[in-house]
Amino acid sequence: MVLGRLVSRNLVRSARFAASNPSRILRREIVSTPDLHNSGGAAAAEVQPEPDLPKRAPLGGARVHFPNPDDVIEVFVDGYPVTIPKGFTVLQACEVAGVDIPRFCYHSRLSIAGNCRMCLVEVEKSPKPVASCAMPALPGMKIKTDTPIAKKAREGVMEFLLMNHPLDCPICDQGGECDLQDQSMAFGSDRGRFTEMKRSVVDKNLGPLVKTVMTRCIQCTRCVRFATEVAGVQDLGMLGRGSGEEIGTYVEKLMTSELSGNVIDICPVGALTSKPFAFKARNWELKGTESIDVTDAVGSNIRIDSRGPEVMRVVPRLNEDINEEWISDKTRFFYDGLKRQRLNDPMVRGPDGRFKTVSWRDALADIADVILKVRPQEIVGVAGKLSDAESMIALKDFLNKMGSNNIWCEGNGPNLNADLRSGYIMNTSISGLEKADVFLLVGTQPRVEAAMVNARIRKTVRATGAKVGYIGPPSDFNYEHVHLGTDTKALTELAEGRHPFSSILSNAKNPAIIVGSGIFGRKDKDAIFSVVEKIAKNANAIRPDWNGLNVLLLNAAQAAALDLGLVPESEKAIESAKFVYLMGADDESLDKIPGDAFVVYQGHHGDRAVYRANVILPSSVFTEKEGTYANTEGCAQITVPAVPTVGDARDDWKIIRALSEIAGVKLPYDTLGSIRSRISIVAPNLLQLDEREPAAFSTSSLRPETKEKLDETPFEPVIQNFYMTDSITRASKIMAQCSALLAKN
Repeated sequence: MVLGRLVSRNLVRSARFAASNPSRILRREIVSTPDLHNSGGAAAAEVQPEPDLPKRAPLGGARVHFPNPDDVIEVFVDGYPVTIPKGFTVLQACEVAGVDIPRFCYHSRLSIAGNCRMCLVEVEKSPKPVASCAMPALPGMKIKTDTPIAKKAREGVMEFLLMNHPLDCPICDQGGECDLQDQSMAFGSDRGRFTEMKRSVVDKNLGPLVKTVMTRCIQCTRCVRFATEVAGVQDLGMLGRGSGEEIGTYVEKLMTSELSGNVIDICPVGALTSKPFAFKARNWELKGTESIDVTDAVGSNIRIDSRGPEVMRVVPRLNEDINEEWISDKTRFFYDGLKRQRLNDPMVRGPDGRFKTVSWRDALADIADVILKVRPQEIVGVAGKLSDAESMIALKDFLNKMGSNNIWCEGNGPNLNADLRSGYIMNTSISGLEKADVFLLVGTQPRVEAAMVNARIRKTVRATGAKVGYIGPPSDFNYEHVHLGTDTKALTELAEGRHPFSSILSNAKNPAIIVGSGIFGRKDKDAIFSVVEKIAKNANAIRPDWNGLNVLLLNAAQAAALDLGLVPESEKAIESAKFVYLMGADDESLDKIPGDAFVVYQGHHGDRAVYRANVILPSSVFTEKEGTYANTEGCAQITVPAVPTVGDARDDWKIIRALSEIAGVKLPYDTLGSIRSRISIVAPNLLQLDEREPAAFSTSSLRPETKEKLDETPFEPVIQNFYMTDSITRASKIMAQCSALLAKN
């Protein structure tokens, strides 16, 4: 009764107030559900003046490329206007605006999956948060990344992800560099509402390189997409549904790709980690050193993580022009070979055939005594496939002062024309291969010779549908190709226009012809290059705006050796030599060396050439010194010392400099700066670091005509074992395990 009187009294008062003050009536607006999702409510409907916001920089210093200036749209991220090209997603627009959106499944180099839902943002006029990785940005779109609704949605997603995730952080190798750890700090709760048993998944055996703890997997499918799209193998997939869903191989098998180790980097949790690195160190204990890889001629950019005197692991470093952000398994896992079978002290072979340790002074004195008694034309020097430019120019200058010019590099052959750079480098450049629409591979198997070049070709074939023709022995490619033949007969038919593939080449806009450097060892190499140049001319592959005639080198030292002029005077110099200086040259044919020749082996590993040596001089490996290397496209890069040298080893060029002084022909440089001044006179392009110096002239117009005839001998594979190609990888236990599995399968 009393409550009814109070209600009626208040209604009468409000009616009297409205009659006396019509302009001051208080109205309560009723809004629809979509407006409730608008963080500002009714106040946001009013037009507010644009705030004067400070200019923001894109994440990671990225630059936005506008292919077509007309296809430009403007969106607003947290009120900040951003200009982006059409086709960008909401997540990419946020990155351009300098806003980091959390994500697990999204990766910039993989297709969009949109299944982790961690990247939820609020978009004006949208009834619910949207997945920014899968939502295309539209003109005038207003994106809000830090509202209570977006934060609440991410917290919900994180709670579901942690529902079945094990509490493994103290024993997980991903600890300290785990995306799930980082995001749970921002969006995780201090307690969970899930009281049932966590699910568990059986671990998979993917081989000796990748360790799996599949209970930690959050089904982001990054590894599945990488294997299918980049590596080109259908080894991984999603099995089951609901709570029984898991990543695995369809049948019990190993991951067979040469790029399989990259799934370790892209996995956002600890489900896929490095098996050789397991339980060895935490990432905050490691010192990172930016360097390059020398196990092939690509020169992939890497970071060497070390602890004390030991290299603990190797991970990729971003370089869009060379390796993007991938590296091969050989590059990633060869590092344990750096500490095995190392040469620590100078040694001299005694009368009984056994080596004994001596001092540097005695070892160099013995060499000087012998070399001064030998005629200049009987002195030969061979640089190894891992040699840097500084050591090669020092060896060349030393032998020149001794009166000999018989010096070359492994893999280049004894009689190679090094007058024109366009005849031995990749003129298109590695990144330029993406512009090609037809590939012709002659005597090369890029999947094992240069895995990152092969990844570029596969990327181009997938993106543009480029055609690939291959001449060589039967090989396993991970993209569609046409096998044109196994010998030079197919080359002749292409040059004469009689082969069906000739029309594809002639109709191509940017044809790319890649010749393997294994041809350098053939007797008819000049005739092969002459025919290939004729094919390139017929296909209009060499123009001012496009040079599609390329040579794919095998070893890290080859390009710099040819730039420095390491070409011997005589083809049979080593067969008549009395003094042979092997600077890390383990793959040179030792049977050709005369039995009475005095052999000096200067290197870092006790490999094949040690058994023939009379004197052994220990040198430092590339992770222990600063050296200049040129990759297959002619880009000069340097290695940086990451760990101290082993034992009494010295840098290669310092050993040769000391030997020259004892031999009475002192070289005029004592420091790294002065030896690089000498390089600037011979090959100045080697000092333009991280820059590719294109060839000034083309071989097609300047190469002299050859009278050689093509040999119908079939092309042979240059690399028999992808995992063991040099003295470091042959000393690696991990590479030995991979080789055993390769032979077994």
